[in-house]
Order: sequence, then C-alpha cells, then structure tokens
Amino acid sequence: MRPPTTPPQARSPDFSTSQFRQALGMFATGVTIVTARTPAGELVGLTANSFNSVSLAPPLVLWSLARSAGAMAAFSTGSHYAINILSADQQELARQFAAKDVDRYQGVAFTLGASGAPLLEDAAATFECFNRSRYEEGDHVIFVGEVERCAHRVGAAPLLFHGGRFYTEHPL
Repeated sequence: MRPPTTPPQARSPDFSTSQFRQALGMFATGVTIVTARTPAGELVGLTANSFNSVSLAPPLVLWSLARSAGAMAAFSTGSHYAINILSADQQELARQFAAKDVDRYQGVAFTLGASGAPLLEDAAATFECFNRSRYEEGDHVIFVGEVERCAHRVGAAPLLFHGGRFYTEHPL
C-alpha cells in the first residue's frame, strides 16, 4: 500500500502586501465602472480594474470585488449588472465611483439598460451581464457575467491605469 499523499501547497509569501500591490500596479489595465440596480431601485456602482474576457461562446467576462466591499450584497444577490469601460476623458468619473461616503451618481449621465443596470454615457464600451457565477478566492469574489448585450463607441480612447496613475493610449 502507498502512504497517503499530501496535496501540494504554495509556500508562504516572501514579500509584504505593499510590495505585492506595487508589483501588481506594473500591469497596465483598463478602468471600468461596474453598475447595478437593486430590486428596491437603489443604484450601486464602483470603479474596478479587475476586468477580463473569459469566453467568446458563450460570451463571458469576469471582474472581482473585495469581500469587504459595501456593495457586495447588491452584486452577490442581483441577477444583472453592467460593466462600463471608461474612455480617456472619464478620469473624474473613475475617481467619483472609487470615493467613499459620496453619492456616486451625483451629476452622472446614464441610461438604464435592458436589465435595469445603469449604462454610463460616453463610455468606451458597455457590457450588460447576467450574474452567472461567483467564486470566493482569498479576500475577493470573482464574478463571471454572461454578456447579454454589448456596445462600443468607435474611435474612443481608453482610460488606462498603471503604477497608481491614469493614462491613455499612445500608438507605438
């Protein structure tokens, strides 16, 4: 008989949380605002740069949210949300939706999508998603959305985030 095997495990990190955040900041990302409307009609939204495509068939995207986020309940229990990819001129909107203790929708132009989630005016692209699945990993929840509708603004320059600062594209 073989002795029971112990499943492999990761070694303990040899870096601080600050070092990890700084290293992650070296990956340039786009900037999104994820929005939803609760069954009670409350609008929720937050700035996120943890967005990625998953699959073309079916059309799936993902994003992640800290378990401690105030909007976690709304996004975990809601059936739909929208992912708004910001354009280069929407820096202030990104900051507004990242701020705490403010009315994030104050002065924001939007329309309601087919599922009721806010679609931000002048976004570079929008994805209306069914809240297909969630995976708890570490201190975050990974949301996988099945895209029901999408649109984009031809020629829109994206808002990028790198090393703690906003940028826009420059062709090489």
